[in-house]
Amino acid sequence: MDAALAVTGLSKRYGATDALRGIDLEVAPGELVGLLGPNGAGKSTLVKIACGLVRPTSGEARICGAPAGSPAARGALGYLAELFRFPGWASADEILALHQRLARSGGGAAERAELLELVGLGGEAARRVETMSKGMQQRLGIAQALVGRPALLLLDEPTSALDPTGRRTVRSLLEELRRRGQAVLLNTHLLSEVEHVCDRVAIIDRGALVAAGRPGDLSGISGVEIETASGIRRFPGATRDDVPELVARLVGEGERIYDVRVVRPTLEDAYLAAVAP
Repeated sequence: MDAALAVTGLSKRYGATDALRGIDLEVAPGELVGLLGPNGAGKSTLVKIACGLVRPTSGEARICGAPAGSPAARGALGYLAELFRFPGWASADEILALHQRLARSGGGAAERAELLELVGLGGEAARRVETMSKGMQQRLGIAQALVGRPALLLLDEPTSALDPTGRRTVRSLLEELRRRGQAVLLNTHLLSEVEHVCDRVAIIDRGALVAAGRPGDLSGISGVEIETASGIRRFPGATRDDVPELVARLVGEGERIYDVRVVRPTLEDAYLAAVAP
């Protein structure tokens, strides 16, 4: 089976600026991949190339085996831009009906109702965009990206306008998409979102892929801390498997043990280390 997204040797130059420098990245069917990086790192350029909105200088991006920008590729993906606008006078149902026509989806009213329910807007079909909060509009944007049940979703900062409740709704939605077998490339600055829902993480800095892997693998384990009567003893590089031996050794030395902690760096620690100047 073809990858939902396959990026090979992808480079993009704007004048003297290298926005992307030889990126290799793959998103498997049904996989959720978080795309991280500082502002100007090249994340949005990569997403726009995958959508067919920007042409690469070299390399290629393929969607379900089809070249990015081709009719087959466009038909296989859904896209939510970071900055999008819907006509204020249109209702939620009208917005989705328009995108059904654009995507040539035959889902009709049943699909529209299902998508609104999925993003927490059930019962709001007749509500006009201009009367919606920013968070509601953001969720409507996610719903339009899901029209036609695309194999791959490209989401650019989908939780940027949402409150904690809205973010939880989106997390549940992303987990449902995984169960349905739909792949997602999630471009976000919210590391907590990535840790909660993503199978893998790709970190881009200055146009290059600087780290990739599962969130837990990137975070790693930095050591063990043991609280004793004489103070906290630290054992850098030790793992959970070393704990019984360390405790036995300290007890043999006459120490009283009060607490044991396996210290695991966060994804934020791994991210900051990867993009350090």
